[in-house]
Amino acid sequence: MALKRIEMSLYVWDGLLGDQPTTPQYKINKSRITNNTNISLEIGELVRDYLEITFNDYAYTYNIGNVPSELKSHTKWVRALVDYYDESDNYYTFDNPKEFTFIATDGYGYFEDGSNPELERDALISADNIYLPENTTGKLPLFAEGVGKVVIDSTTTQITDNLNTNQKIQYLTIPQNSSVIQVYDTDDATLKKTITVTNICEPKYTPYKVTFLNRYGAFQDLYFYKKTTEDTSITDEVFKRNIVLNQTSSYQTYESQNQRYNLNSKTKLVMNTGFVLEDMNKSIEELFFSENVWIRYNGKTLPVIPSSKNLAYKTKLNDNLINYTVNFDFAFDKINNIR
Repeated sequence: MALKRIEMSLYVWDGLLGDQPTTPQYKINKSRITNNTNISLEIGELVRDYLEITFNDYAYTYNIGNVPSELKSHTKWVRALVDYYDESDNYYTFDNPKEFTFIATDGYGYFEDGSNPELERDALISADNIYLPENTTGKLPLFAEGVGKVVIDSTTTQITDNLNTNQKIQYLTIPQNSSVIQVYDTDDATLKKTITVTNICEPKYTPYKVTFLNRYGAFQDLYFYKKTTEDTSITDEVFKRNIVLNQTSSYQTYESQNQRYNLNSKTKLVMNTGFVLEDMNKSIEELFFSENVWIRYNGKTLPVIPSSKNLAYKTKLNDNLINYTVNFDFAFDKINNIR
């Protein structure tokens, strides 16, 4: 019998695989389009509504399991339970219902990747290079299911997965002044990715760390080492008020006739990466594409928005030395108007 329609119950939750809620977040009923042989459902946007993206450096530790108020889990278990009905609207009795279980992150693929691309399942970073200030630790995002061990120089760290969403994406500390990171598959023998760490000595400018949600749904750090400038733009309105005194029909010269109101301001940063390898084009691109970006500025983690809207990809052949200048707007008004 031909397929007529399906009913799907969609569950989205935190915690362990066995913590599935009793009530689904969505129930969907969809019929087969005439002349089609299957039924397609897009659940990505539905699941994304439940992915909470909140970041705070929390003294430079990204461990999400112990600080739920500072950094919420940004992976979820997703289970789709699908019931199939034939053209007579009878319930299929063979191999029905079907169950599909996923781990969801707020990532994305590119058009060239095709539909439903499988993203990286080891080191959750596109570039093969990381830049850190000298004597500064870093963070390497890992997908715990796909990594057995990580070797940083001569130190080996085993990665474990206990099936809890709060540690599916783990942030391994990169020790100060490290050189090479090797990420291995779960067999501990297959090398999946090699990352070179460059430690930058910057005696003149203050390096600033920008953290963004990359294409894998993981937090990634990117340092801007060179010149940073800060500009503030002001918006206001002016109205003309009556300053004539009723009793004397005169006015005081120290009273303003033109009065400002609705005054506020926005602050913008213009930042430079310093000289980087061509490989860093991938990280800069993902920074531009990110909807969630923060900067560590004056001892606080503050949200920013990349306001540069054009990205000219630089190459060693065309540009020789590669430096990116990026404009950021702080994602809040300077004068607190939250009511």
